[in-house]
Amino acid sequence: MRVISGSMKGLPLKAVPGTNTRPTTDKVKESIFNMIGPYFEGGVAVDLFAGSGNLGIEALSRGIDTCIFIEKDQKAMQTIGENLKKCRLEASSELYKIDASRAVKAFEKRSLQIDLLFVDPPYDKVLFYDFAKKIVEIGCMKDTGIIVCEHEKNVELASELGNFTLTRRETYGSTVISIYRKSIEEGN
Repeated sequence: MRVISGSMKGLPLKAVPGTNTRPTTDKVKESIFNMIGPYFEGGVAVDLFAGSGNLGIEALSRGIDTCIFIEKDQKAMQTIGENLKKCRLEASSELYKIDASRAVKAFEKRSLQIDLLFVDPPYDKVLFYDFAKKIVEIGCMKDTGIIVCEHEKNVELASELGNFTLTRRETYGSTVISIYRKSIEEGN
């Protein structure tokens, strides 16, 4: 696992020890960023269920100003911290050891405006994708924001998350990437 492009290109990233997390492969990560970027002119990203921090670190390397990493597993938290330090990205990152439910409440409380949201929970936790819908409903996604969900091939996510619509769905082996953008109403 490595940073694929941007200011930290080529730096190796550490995976979380054990089998509790499933890192996004470099091939899938590169495809994600080709679909949504590939580069950014600032903005705020949230890596919900961050694991190793792989997706958020890639976003920072490609121009996102700040990334908020949410993870409740202690080994994963340590790995994210080590990866951020190795990439010298601590100053542009926020790292919280809390569950997604508490994180969403905190986003609402601080009126966070998210440009890029990664939702990649453990594959057996299908209901966790509802947190993306909740983030949209509480007004924490920017109108120009993008939601990226990674899930198993046999999981069919909703075609809409609030007023964000599924605009692209790509399959990579047993992994599927679903991308949502805000619906644009006719006449506006």
